[in-house]
Amino acid sequence: MTSLLPSTQRALFRRLAVEQRQNRIPSLVAGLVRDGEVLWFGGRGAVEGAEPTADTQYRIGSITKTFVGVLVLRLRDEGKLRLTDTLDEHLPGTAVGDRSIARLLTHTTGMSAEPQGPWWERTPGGSPQDLLASIDESALRPPPQHGFHYSNTGFGVLGELVSRLRGRSWFAAAEQEILRPLGMDRTSFGPQAPHAKGFAVHPWADVLLPEPAEDHGAMSPAGQLWSTVDDMLRWARFVDGDTGEVLHPDTVAEMRAPGAVDDGDVWRAGYGLGLQLVRDNGRRLAGHTGSMPGFLATVMTDPAQSTGAVFMANSTSGVSGGLITDLLNILDEHEPRIPQPWAPSAVSPELLELTGQWYWGPTPHVLRVLPEGLLDLVPWQGRGRASRFRPNSDGTWTGMDGYYSGELLRIGRDADGVPSHLDLNTFIFTRTPYDPAAPVPGGVQEWRSGE
Repeated sequence: MTSLLPSTQRALFRRLAVEQRQNRIPSLVAGLVRDGEVLWFGGRGAVEGAEPTADTQYRIGSITKTFVGVLVLRLRDEGKLRLTDTLDEHLPGTAVGDRSIARLLTHTTGMSAEPQGPWWERTPGGSPQDLLASIDESALRPPPQHGFHYSNTGFGVLGELVSRLRGRSWFAAAEQEILRPLGMDRTSFGPQAPHAKGFAVHPWADVLLPEPAEDHGAMSPAGQLWSTVDDMLRWARFVDGDTGEVLHPDTVAEMRAPGAVDDGDVWRAGYGLGLQLVRDNGRRLAGHTGSMPGFLATVMTDPAQSTGAVFMANSTSGVSGGLITDLLNILDEHEPRIPQPWAPSAVSPELLELTGQWYWGPTPHVLRVLPEGLLDLVPWQGRGRASRFRPNSDGTWTGMDGYYSGELLRIGRDADGVPSHLDLNTFIFTRTPYDPAAPVPGGVQEWRSGE
């Protein structure tokens, strides 16, 4: 574990201790990771008479959904399904059969939040066949049904989708394809000692009520798993992009992209492909919260800072929503990231001649080469359409983010092979405003002083 300053450790531990005491939580653990290194762990309260450790298991609830999301994206990357496939193409017979797999992942199918029957989080689960049969018209909310509405039922369906395509249970697939490759051997379907027991705390007295911990059957993909701080910090690294051989980092970046909100300045929370998204104090966090009777947990990562935070508690309610961001704020305040020293890097002549000023019509932009060999196209002044581009083997470039995400950039050259224009999804960028020598759509007349 990387060492933090004693003052930083004290500030972090005090925040944890205040949370545990003021909100009367039987036990509470938390951890931080930065640049792939565990920075800090703290535990408060008691589990079986002893202070909890980073190896104490807690139930992680809906964080389970992130594992199911990864399993679905692995199937997509292997060509076994498309996110645009309708559910009927793989699991026919439900009232949401015309909805796409992407809509299941982003909670935009119109399904109700919970499955039919008794409160599923406190009762044993049924079979996948019974779950699918229960998704009839009564399981749909009234229109409009295209917007975001969190649905545990949808992830029960996705777990069965994984099971059908893999020929084994969703958890067996997760164990083989995710947990073992990442070394997460303390993440399990049921509790394994040492583990916390789940409690509800009486609202008006300091007494506890044991909560049940059932096998939820077909609904287990929505919230079954148990894990530890150590394993969840490894999962935070995964969401950050340290994916091992489990998924390509580009696929995880795709999962972190907003799937049901306008990516502007107004939204504060959203959902990607199996991941919750949060904006806080300029940060863009990705991960998931989790709650089951007797347990609360959250894992969030800030990919821009390669920093992640985790907490886990054995209480049905009580942990404040700001704990994760408070821990990240304390780390930033006490030990802000020190940037790596700048150093020159090798840039090929072919890339170097692309750099500098380009004009979209009369509007100046600047193209620069990033250290990773990417291109960065940004407006010269003010806000506007900016994107990074990664190279393709045929000499074209693909947008990675912003307005031009996924769009193709082609380099136009003159008879001497000198770059003359950029063709970006029909937009022509030229070295001078509306260069008449470039193939500007509509042609170019002469500049003049008036009408």
